[in-house]
This record gives sequence, structure tokens and C-alpha cells, in this order.
Amino acid sequence: MYCKQKLFFDKRLLGFLFSGLCISSASAQTPNLEITATGSQEATQSILTPTKVLQGDELLNKLGTTLGATLANELGVSATGYGAGSSRPVIRGLEGSRVQILQNGLSVGDVSNISQDHAVGNNMQNAHQVEILRGAAALLYGSGSSGGLVNVVNDRILTNLPDRPTGAINTSYETVNNGRAGSLEVDGAIGSVAVHIDTAINNANNYRIPGSSTQSQGEPIGGWTVPPEGNGGNNYTGKLPNTFSNQNNLGVGVSYIGQNGYTGVSVERLNNNYGIPTPEGGSINQSQNRYDLQHQTRDPFAGFSSFKFNAANSNYNHTEFTNAGEAAALWKNIANEARFELAHNPLLGWKGTFGAQVTASSLNATEVGTGSYAIVPPTKTNSNALFWIEEGKWNSLQGNLGLRYNNVAQKPNLGTELETQVMNTGADTPSITLQNRNFNLMSYSAGGLWNFMQGHGVGVAYTVSQRAPSAQELYSYGAHESTATFDIGNPNLNKETSHNLEFNIQRTSGLLRGKASIYANRFNNYIYVYYTGQSVPDVENFSVVVAQQAAATIKGIEGELTYNWREQGLGGRVFGDASQGSFDAGGNLPLQPAPRLGAEIAHQRNGWLTNATYIYSYQQNRLASWEQGPAPSYNLLNAGISYTEKIQQVNWTVYLNMKNLLNEQIRYATTPMAVRLYAPQPGRSFMVGLRGTF
Repeated sequence: MYCKQKLFFDKRLLGFLFSGLCISSASAQTPNLEITATGSQEATQSILTPTKVLQGDELLNKLGTTLGATLANELGVSATGYGAGSSRPVIRGLEGSRVQILQNGLSVGDVSNISQDHAVGNNMQNAHQVEILRGAAALLYGSGSSGGLVNVVNDRILTNLPDRPTGAINTSYETVNNGRAGSLEVDGAIGSVAVHIDTAINNANNYRIPGSSTQSQGEPIGGWTVPPEGNGGNNYTGKLPNTFSNQNNLGVGVSYIGQNGYTGVSVERLNNNYGIPTPEGGSINQSQNRYDLQHQTRDPFAGFSSFKFNAANSNYNHTEFTNAGEAAALWKNIANEARFELAHNPLLGWKGTFGAQVTASSLNATEVGTGSYAIVPPTKTNSNALFWIEEGKWNSLQGNLGLRYNNVAQKPNLGTELETQVMNTGADTPSITLQNRNFNLMSYSAGGLWNFMQGHGVGVAYTVSQRAPSAQELYSYGAHESTATFDIGNPNLNKETSHNLEFNIQRTSGLLRGKASIYANRFNNYIYVYYTGQSVPDVENFSVVVAQQAAATIKGIEGELTYNWREQGLGGRVFGDASQGSFDAGGNLPLQPAPRLGAEIAHQRNGWLTNATYIYSYQQNRLASWEQGPAPSYNLLNAGISYTEKIQQVNWTVYLNMKNLLNEQIRYATTPMAVRLYAPQPGRSFMVGLRGTF
């Protein structure tokens, strides 16, 4: 049944995307309106390296407590769902180490890529902009981002002098979890020195979920609750345990602004305490100190337009607690990163950037009490990289090239004693031998665009991305509570290589616009965890999983049509995306997102802004052989209304955001079984708030 639905989805999506683009071509004579955008802008090179920039009212309306929740409904982007405290973006079926997370262009420095229950180390309340990069643009920042790269910009280090004090204040209340949030930021200047201060707090209790009476497609009687005998065989009703989240942060930035550039420093303290909604329960108390340095010189010498230098130090740690409140494990990660970029002036139609990047991190996870390692032995990771990106334009033709070389060294503590366990078969868990590994990575990208008529283009892009296995993929050996697994790494893993080919068509002018992409991403040595079918009785019968590699392919399509979108007056948008990953030898990749179709409508006039979004997510039963399912389909309806009035020098906005108005049980197929089968996303929610900018 699902295969028929999927085929119908693909045909319908292809039909409305390409027929809509043809219609938009026919309406090219529609006069443009002289109006100012109020939300996100697509980067000019997006047809070559698809880039989404989320900012302004659009970011405020979609803002969640986590990065994953904020981006969950963007084109080609879904999310993991570990309650309200931890959620990372999933881009075109890829997540974890394949989707790098940055803050102001440098690695966020956390351990969220190791496990989905580890929260991303940034606070979304102070974010000014969220960028999604792919292709050549992603090669500026890292190798191995085969899914893409997400950069969160908070403008903590100011690059221009404010002519007067400016800032923003925001406060809100949410019904589904008794959530209370507030944030404040202020920018000012003293002579040639610019100062920025920001702080935010977001406290939320356990959230309410829809009752078990609202059965989703394919859901058994009694719901998906694990264990099935829990709560009389029914899902929890009311509030779901261990879904609370308490965050706060403080950031300060100071920069000197000169005629030819700026130099600035910033410091941030982040605290995050949140629950882990698994049958075993538990919580994580996270903290991070981060220090940043940024410098730019414009026109440093003849032939070059800019020199930039960035550096950051992150001192991250979190403590994992049992459901009884006892400390179980302590994780620490110290990360240092520095990079420079040198941009040259146009030469023979080309302009570009080249530079170097150095990263060093030290990961240490220990069990509280015994002091032995927790899941991953202490590991030091060093990375040295060179990169070069070029863009050219000649009349109706555009092109870009990207090249990045990385050397990555993984050095575990070779003296760590790995503790074997007895499996249900009576045999010991497979042993591994720790060893140092070194990887040479070469990634490159090339793309071209033909503007066959004003505002219309077709393009092609080809990207090869190589990734070194992460520390947990190489060296994991132990029980993992949040996924209910006993993880065993593979120190002999080879580097992972992806070959991504993408075709694009886009209309970028006029009231009616559109874009569509078809892509295929083929992997050599795709790294994944394989469920062996065995378990460890002494560790709560956790399933034994081992790291393996195989050839795999992810194919997908995504696109949208918009009418006057994010402009004054009435605007609308229809969109859809679908991707499916499979092993070349047969079988499906795990944790793949379900196909989606959606529509949005918005109206802005005289200070009023109203919007509504509807998304239908198909049932996902194309699961890996060891996954339980299917992940049920769902209907998501969100809406919002706000009114802005300027009183003296302050623009005050009162707003109401409504999420999951249909009170549907939503379970992301991208979330591991231990949580997906047990914990749905929040039910119907109303958020009321007041925001002021000056």
C-alpha cells in the first residue's frame, strides 16, 4: 500500500513543481511591486549551492527551543525528537556527523553529533539568522557535511558602529508545557568601540501529549508505548515524563571598529537542564563556556578585497542523571578552532576565497563513582584543512568551484580497558582493539547555471565529500541508555565518500516564483550501526549494535512555488519534499524522513501579520530491517497572528503562535526507536508573547 502512495506522491509532486514553473514562466510579464521583504531571503547562488537563510519575522514565527525544532519544517529538512530539550536538524535524510553545526562560522564545540539525546550547544532565543548551506559553500567550513551545514548567527561581535543604542526585549508564555521565556539584548557604542549584551531564559515543564484515543494510521490498540504494559498498555495521557527543559545564557561582545575593518571578542555562558523521554527516563545537565575572536581587514593589499581571522575556544560539559536523580556519567569536550579567509578581487570573471583551518578537540566521558570510561574512551581529534572556493559569471552563465583538503587524526587513550559483557547467547560481546587513525580527505564541488531568460535558470551541481569516521563510530564500547543499545565501534572503518549530483530549476523574479531540485547521493563506505539481534541481559537487555560500512544511495526531490511570499499583502506557498535511502545490496537505510506535502498562507497589512501552515507527512514504512514501525502519518496545522505598533521609539509586537492545532500524535521517523515508539511530540499549544525593538 505504501509503495503505491509513494509513487502517487512523487508523480503529484513532480507535476505541481514543474507545471507550476512553466506557469510562472508564462506570467513573467507581471509587473514587480516595489515592496520590502519582511522575512527570509534566498542567497543569489542558491540554484548552485542551495542555501536557505531564515531571519526576521519568519525566524521569530518558527523559533523553537532547539535548533531542530526551529528548522523541522523547512524544505528538505526534518528533525530528531528527544522531547523538548534535544533536537538536531536532519537534511535530506542525513544527520549527526554528516550535518555540521556552526555558531558564527565556527564549530559549536558540543557533543551533539555523538548522540541524539545530546543537545546542540547554543541558545536559539538570541539567534538573528540561521543559514543552511550545501555544496561548494559548505566546503568553506568543513569536510564530510554530505547532508549540509547549519550556521547560527547571533551577531554578538558587532561589525558596524551603532549610531544610537538599539536592542530588543521579548517575553512569552506557552500552554502545552507551562513554558516561560524571556530575552534581552542591547547594542551600543562608546567612541569607536561597539558593545553587545544579550541574555535569555526559557523554562518549561513536562509537555502534554495527545491521548491514546487519537490513533494514528497503523498504530496498534494501546498505542506505541514502550514497554507495552506501561500505564495499562496505553500511552501516557496528560504530561509526558522527562520532557522538561530549562535553559539560560549570557553573552557579551566588544569590538573595535576602524575605517578598514574591525576586531572583536565575545564570551558566552550557556546552561541547559532537560529531560530524556525514554522508558528508563533520566535527564542531562549541560553547560558551556565559549570565547570567540573575530577580525576583518577590508582591502588588505592589492588584488584582495578582504582578510578574515576567526578563533574560538569552547569548554563543554554535561552530566547525565538517572530517573532517580543520581549522577551516572560526566562528559567533557574542550575544542579549539582557528581559521583565516582571504578573498580576492574579480579576475577573468572569477571571484573567490581561499584559506586554512585548524581544529583540536579533547573528548572525555567517565562514569561517576567508578571513573571508568562511559561509552567512548578518551579521544583527541585534530584536523588541519586548506580550502578554495571560486564563483564566476559571464553574461547568462554562472559557475562555481570548491576544493577542500583535510587531514584528520583520531587518537584514543590506548590504555583504556574495554569492558566486555555476556550476551543472551552466552558469548561475550565482540572485542575491538583501540588504535590511532589518520585520514586524508579530499572534497570538491563544481556547479553551473544557465539563465535562459530573465529570472529563470537551470543548473547542475556535483559534489564529492569525504568524511573521517567520528570517535564514537571508531571506538564506542558500552551501554547507551538513551537508545537502549550496547554500542560497539569499529576501529578499522575507512573514510566515507559521498557523490552528490543535483539538477535545479528556479524562477527568482515576479510575484510567482518557484524552485525544484532532484538529487542522488551515492555513498562509498556509508557508516551505520547494525542491530545484531543479540542483547546484553545484565544491561537491561539492551540490543547489541556494531558499526559497519556499505555502499548506499539516497535519492530525493524537493521544491516549492510561492506567490508574493514574505512581502506586504497576501502571500502563499506550496511545497513538498521526499527522500529515500537504501543499501545498494538491498534494504533501507535507518532513520529516514517521511515524504511531506505542505501549504502556507500569510497576510500582512497595517501592522497585522497572520499566517497558517499545513503539512501532511506520509507514513514511513520503508524502514531498516531492524527498525520497528511504521512511523505513522500525521497532519500538522500551525497558525499565528501578531500586531505591531510603534510607541515613541519602540516597536511593540503582541503575538499569538498556535502549533499542532489538530492535536495530532507526531512521531518523527528520524528519531531512534527507543524514543519514537515511546514519546510523541507535544500536543496542541498556544504561545502568547510581547516583543519590543528599539
